Amino acid sequence: MSKDLSVPYVKSEGGFQYIEEGEGEVLLLLHGLFGTLSNWKEVLRVFSKNYKVVIPLLPIYHLPKEKTTVGGLSEFVAEFIKFRKYPPAVLIGNSLGGHVALYHVLEHPENVRALVLTGSSGLYENTMGSSYVRRGDYEFIKSRVEMTFYDPSVATPELVEEVYETVNDNSKVLKILSMARSAMKENLRDAITTIQKPVCLIWGRNDIITPEE
Repeated sequence: MSKDLSVPYVKSEGGFQYIEEGEGEVLLLLHGLFGTLSNWKEVLRVFSKNYKVVIPLLPIYHLPKEKTTVGGLSEFVAEFIKFRKYPPAVLIGNSLGGHVALYHVLEHPENVRALVLTGSSGLYENTMGSSYVRRGDYEFIKSRVEMTFYDPSVATPELVEEVYETVNDNSKVLKILSMARSAMKENLRDAITTIQKPVCLIWGRNDIITPEE
């Protein structure tokens, strides 16, 4: 796992890479499938003034095959929380990170004070269309990345290039497929009503990837 130099200092210890900024109640932020620590850059800047903001780098491409699942990432989060000895935290997850947070609160409620899901997978899925991903087709990949944002200009050339390189890496593609299969299998739409913690759902009105219904 490489360090993300576009965000503040990334700590490495105990087999974990993470950012920890600020003091106070712990906000634990979980990024999505193609996400990086920098996805939370503005959230970190604003909330670290009043909270301890923690962002672990999820080892999506580095878990053993049998653990490349939503549950496997949830257990990674449990190990990280135990290692850092955090009190019950507010889990905030985007996309796949939201799915992991949702799974985690069901399996490890003792680690969670409250839950915030933003465009989370595991609830209302749209598979980004049924088209076969043409891995070597840069323009196709570019169009798919742009499709994930209301404003296509957010899909910078750097982001498109990163996704293009990822989907053309055979080992990473296998991990992505394993994680995608797990995400489809572990739909938790019905389970969310059983959570005995405060839950906040945040959705974009124009979200076509994880629509609100």
